[in-house]
Amino acid sequence: MQRLLSIGFAALALGVLAGCGATKTVVVTQTVTRTVTTAPPATTTAPAPSAAPACTGGDLGGSFAGIPGSAGAGQISYSLMVTNTSSNACWVSGLPQLQLLDASGGALPTNVTAAQPGAGTAAKIVLQPGGLAKADARFSPDVPGPGEGQAGQPCEPVAHQLQVTAPGGGTALVPITPPTSVCEHGSLRMSLYSAA
Repeated sequence: MQRLLSIGFAALALGVLAGCGATKTVVVTQTVTRTVTTAPPATTTAPAPSAAPACTGGDLGGSFAGIPGSAGAGQISYSLMVTNTSSNACWVSGLPQLQLLDASGGALPTNVTAAQPGAGTAAKIVLQPGGLAKADARFSPDVPGPGEGQAGQPCEPVAHQLQVTAPGGGTALVPITPPTSVCEHGSLRMSLYSAA
């Protein structure tokens, strides 16, 4: 009997030892639910490119007037202002195309060049009704160029009007205030049109 008890205790001890060294695997499953709300992509509408046509001579009025205090070193500056006198938008761009005219409307020598060649690009200036664009001119009113006579005498006849050729065709006549001679055979160094 004692022998049976010894075997029973030995079996029990082995069972306890086997239970202590056993590993248990527990699998935990976790379910996560996340709700994401997204707004539909915003739509933007780019403004339509300007459908305004090029200004015609009939659309434009304006002036060509001396800039106070601009005289110096035999040069003076005048400002060309063009106004959209029509009831619709139109545009001007680039270097103005001009012709100097005498008191009776006769053409005078005129040579328009860029004041700063290659310094900028021409922008399309859209003029709403009543809108303005400007371009400045620098020239000599009294220093004769080659072949224009002597100092103290008029280098060229006095210009009273400026004929402006519009980009859409046709011309506009603007007064020159004050009327002036433009020496060096009508050399006008002009800026490009810009918004005024």
